[in-house]
Amino acid sequence: MTRVTVLAVLLATACATDRPQHARTLPADGARTLPADRDAPVRYVALGDSTVEGVGASSPDHNYVSQLHERLRVVYPTARVVNLGAGGATSTDVLRRQLDRAIELRPHLVTLSIGPNDITTRVPLTTYERNLDTILARLRDETPAVAVVNLIPDLVVTPRFRSHRERETVGRQTVLFNEALERRSRAHGAELVDLYGASQREVPVRPELIGADGYHPSDVGYARWAELVWAQIQARIASR
Repeated sequence: MTRVTVLAVLLATACATDRPQHARTLPADGARTLPADRDAPVRYVALGDSTVEGVGASSPDHNYVSQLHERLRVVYPTARVVNLGAGGATSTDVLRRQLDRAIELRPHLVTLSIGPNDITTRVPLTTYERNLDTILARLRDETPAVAVVNLIPDLVVTPRFRSHRERETVGRQTVLFNEALERRSRAHGAELVDLYGASQREVPVRPELIGADGYHPSDVGYARWAELVWAQIQARIASR
């Protein structure tokens, strides 16, 4: 073996050693996966607003984050969850108050649900998309996490907005904000859950999905939310 060949082999070995740990979880199609080892201490972090916190649920055990955690524990018995969701949070709040903590936790899985408060507080679409871009880029670059993002449900099918004077404006903004969510999720390799389409189809014929405040999901609604998100998470669980 020539000296040049030896140097090339050593350089290739060094590059492989220095590669970020999470890069080794990427399959051939580039999508990140959750561990194949079912004994892995999987960490799940939830980011977002009052729906992440679980407003409308009868107890914390019934919010969608807790229900996802229980499903994770069937696959990964030692899986842990940290719920950073906060009522009233906007995308700026996630960026400034939740993201650094999430990154410090080195999660294997992150769910992000954010946007309704940006719409109702008239955050510009450009600001919202810029915040999403930063959040998802940092999760991609600074953690090994599989990121799962849900589209904003159709707010105008809820009792709170069904007859609201700004119903049409909120409806249009929801579509535009969801388009931004889709663009940024695709750009950063996040799994996307279509809660918008599901809410349009299901809420009008299943009023029990909405809680007593006429806006947040009920226990039944959160169970359905967890079901839809879990289907996307399952797609990222590596086979043994």
